[in-house]
Amino acid sequence: MSILEQPLARLDGTPGTLADLTGGRPALLVNVASKCGLTPQYAGLERLQEEYGGDAFTVVGIPCNQFMGQEPGSAEEIAEFCSATYGVTFPLSEKIEVNGEGRHPVYAELVGTPNESGEAGDIAWNFEKFLVAADGTPIARFSPQVEPEDERIVSALQSLTA
Repeated sequence: MSILEQPLARLDGTPGTLADLTGGRPALLVNVASKCGLTPQYAGLERLQEEYGGDAFTVVGIPCNQFMGQEPGSAEEIAEFCSATYGVTFPLSEKIEVNGEGRHPVYAELVGTPNESGEAGDIAWNFEKFLVAADGTPIARFSPQVEPEDERIVSALQSLTA
């Protein structure tokens, strides 16, 4: 089963799959958190969405509270924070776990993707990024410290949307 077929509700609780969130487009999947030192990356993610979004690409934010409790809010609080603070227009999923026994099936697949250093495995921290093709195939993995508009991400994204 493709990761796109895995059940993954929208932040508002609407049932669906990852495919519903990506809309059949290549996507940058990012485990996000509202109270992290890397939270300002939301601004760069939104700029990517504005520049490349639409029919060719989307960012998908996937809230996770596994890293020092940095995404403690309810779905409504997360939605309000993202909208009011960063003007987020890209889709957000329900809050899930990305590591451990409760790891969501989407991430069970994604963690097998090696990062820039060639290492696969558990998600290191908030804002780890996975570029996936329209068919759900993982293309690249970027560490949390790699800014959304980094040339490595933009170049890989452009190669998928060309």
